[in-house]
Amino acid sequence: MRIIADLHIHSRYSRATSREMTLESLALWAKLKGIGLIGTGDFTHPAHFASIEEKLEPTGNGLFVLKNGIAGDDVRFMLSAEVSNIFSLGGKTRKVHSLIFSPTIEAARKINAAFSSLGNINSDGRPIFGFSAQDLIKIVMDASPEAMLVPAHAWTPWFSIFGSKSGFDSIEECFGEYSKYIHAIETGLSSNPEMNWRISALDRITLISNSDAHSPSKLGREANVFDCNMDYYEIRDILINKDKKRFLYTVEFYPEEGKYHSDGHRACGVRLGPEETKALSGNCPVCGKGLTVGVLSRVEELSDRPSGYIPENAIPARHMVPLEEILASAMGVGVASVKVQREYRRLVSAAPEFSYLLDMDSDELTESCGELIASAIQRVRSGEISVSPGYDGEFGKICVFDKKIVPQTHPVQIGLL
Repeated sequence: MRIIADLHIHSRYSRATSREMTLESLALWAKLKGIGLIGTGDFTHPAHFASIEEKLEPTGNGLFVLKNGIAGDDVRFMLSAEVSNIFSLGGKTRKVHSLIFSPTIEAARKINAAFSSLGNINSDGRPIFGFSAQDLIKIVMDASPEAMLVPAHAWTPWFSIFGSKSGFDSIEECFGEYSKYIHAIETGLSSNPEMNWRISALDRITLISNSDAHSPSKLGREANVFDCNMDYYEIRDILINKDKKRFLYTVEFYPEEGKYHSDGHRACGVRLGPEETKALSGNCPVCGKGLTVGVLSRVEELSDRPSGYIPENAIPARHMVPLEEILASAMGVGVASVKVQREYRRLVSAAPEFSYLLDMDSDELTESCGELIASAIQRVRSGEISVSPGYDGEFGKICVFDKKIVPQTHPVQIGLL
């Protein structure tokens, strides 16, 4: 069966997160989107963990479902959390975010017990610890050998394994002898699989994509599409073995839309490409302060292959734009406008969002959405869009019907699918 999975989200107990990020709300929104499997987020937070214990029941295969059946059996949960580790190694301050997946309540409880003895898990759904990434993975694997740790948004400048500001140059440099337990990384909104394919050291690694949603409407802006049973252990096996037969593709942001794709200095309105940044020695041409070096430059720095290289075992990707953004761009109004929200609700009441984005053919789209929106969706699918790249914390901007077309940097859409 086809499963669309979004495994990195946050609860209402994380900072800067919507109060609507409850298990019930997540299940309802997942159903609207067409997401069959979703992370619980934040199982390390005592209040959210209590809610998980109260409201979810195990299905017997490492996943969970809401007891009250608010979304029926359409939506399952995987126990998930994100942790921030800030520590010194090699004479530098490192800041690494990691995802944790747990197959059982018991294993999650063991992880929480270890964390509570080492730091504060009450103040934030994404706790911050001063111990190393190696210590973190040891805690996770000691709790359950069937748990998983996945470096989160791996290229984000400030808080990631490869980040330009506080990361490492390799998985081995970060995790040392525990690198053998790292089977997957999350590419993040500002990078995509094609960019990661340029680094041969990642060939053994499964690349996953998730929304990192802080509000329900952001669910599924990136996701993973599997062909397998609804089973934690089977999905874990797919990730460990990088199984192309059962991992069909990831659903991706156009990475230019991510808020750390390009280099820049937002305070001065400066956005630069890798070569421009090098020519300026990494300094802002307006104020002279250091630029925030984005994902594109960081990939360029670590890559040992040319742009466009496709490894033999690459899992395909499909680049999409969330339906609300497509509607807003086509209608020429804001995402939060009444016009867009009314049309979005009309469409998802008839079919899940991913049906429009991934499945419907041209005739079906025209019948369901009308010619304008159908044309917009088709243009997004084919990459006929304009993108003003994001930089230094500023999201990029998508324009569907602009005359300027973004260069074809996503050949997987026409080459592998």
